[in-house]
Amino acid sequence: MSDTLTAERPANELLQDIKVIDVDTHLSEPHDLWTSRAPAKWLDRVPQVKPGPDGNPRWVLDGDRFMGVGSACSVVHGDGHKAEGIEFTSWQVDEVHPACSDTKARVALMDEMGVHAQVLYANVMGFAGQGRGEANSEALPPLDIELRNVVTKIFNDAMGEMQADSGNRLLPMAMMPWWDINETLIEAERCHAMGLRGININSDPHVNGMPDLSEEYWYPLWEFCEDRDVPVNFHIGASDASMSWYGDSPWPSFVPANKLAVGGTMMFISNAKVICNIIASGMLDRYPKLKFVSVESGIGWLPFILEALQYQMVESGCQKYELTAKEYFQRQMYGCFWFENDDAAGAIRRLGVDNAMFETDFPHPTCLFPDPFGQIADNLAELTVEERRKVMSLNAAKVYNIDV
Repeated sequence: MSDTLTAERPANELLQDIKVIDVDTHLSEPHDLWTSRAPAKWLDRVPQVKPGPDGNPRWVLDGDRFMGVGSACSVVHGDGHKAEGIEFTSWQVDEVHPACSDTKARVALMDEMGVHAQVLYANVMGFAGQGRGEANSEALPPLDIELRNVVTKIFNDAMGEMQADSGNRLLPMAMMPWWDINETLIEAERCHAMGLRGININSDPHVNGMPDLSEEYWYPLWEFCEDRDVPVNFHIGASDASMSWYGDSPWPSFVPANKLAVGGTMMFISNAKVICNIIASGMLDRYPKLKFVSVESGIGWLPFILEALQYQMVESGCQKYELTAKEYFQRQMYGCFWFENDDAAGAIRRLGVDNAMFETDFPHPTCLFPDPFGQIADNLAELTVEERRKVMSLNAAKVYNIDV
């Protein structure tokens, strides 16, 4: 170690004078998030909670389309204990910790934990606004586009309010109406004007019959984000192809807990294809200042994937690139770590100290509640003071334009 800190020192001491920025947390949407803001015309059609066929509450859209969410998606109970196993799947918003949905309570918890700012993502709409519930069923007609636009705008309005009410300590990422590039550009401009610090978008629009993200169709969005210094976030599970906690990774004979373990693990790695496609597409040569964040995906696997991609691009005879895969990542991309203990400090250095950021995933199943820094204390001790300052604060401050 380049300084005299040891793992015996408390994590909070290792972070003294560092304004910690947590780059991945989630909102357990209040039941009235949409209904309290919707014009009368849309009141019965926007997302809301209704009893399902079994009598249990669940989120529905357009009157009766189940959105795939029947709980608060939080493992932090109102009495302060963290769920064991999958018991959390039945908890409602009024049963979980108030900080899951209430701005004032969230800021108070951040103060208690020693966190300066948190980046925030959705639950109900899908991590990138791709959630359309049973509208994916061939038995149902496509969801009304105007309704989808209204739902997205109401969510972003609520997030703008939350950011303002938190004193810019809660920083929700704007949801994009990715099904239409013109609507996306309008909403990106509107959210930027509101002060939101980044966009969150579907990683696989081609699965829905649209151009993939490397095609000319998306150039205006990348130009906007590069010009305005707006980071583009790809949260795991951010497409219809990868939105399920289980997905198609676990074997079908597994019980739900085992499916969650395997499916959740493979969701982390699913972002590998996003990173590889962005680099291999050549779009980073066109947009050398555009910033991309791989959210809730970990970092230990990233050095290998970048090395493997570089090897494959050369061996496969791909086009000539200005940089190597790793150099592109280090210039324009970022990864997030939280639970990794096995030489996370080494992985951070192999990836690039300027390209790693800290997250807690509060209040989801893998979150670091109630001790967000204890899990990583040993690896914090391995980093120098300046390295800690970067990965716990300064890198995120740069990406999301946060004053620290």
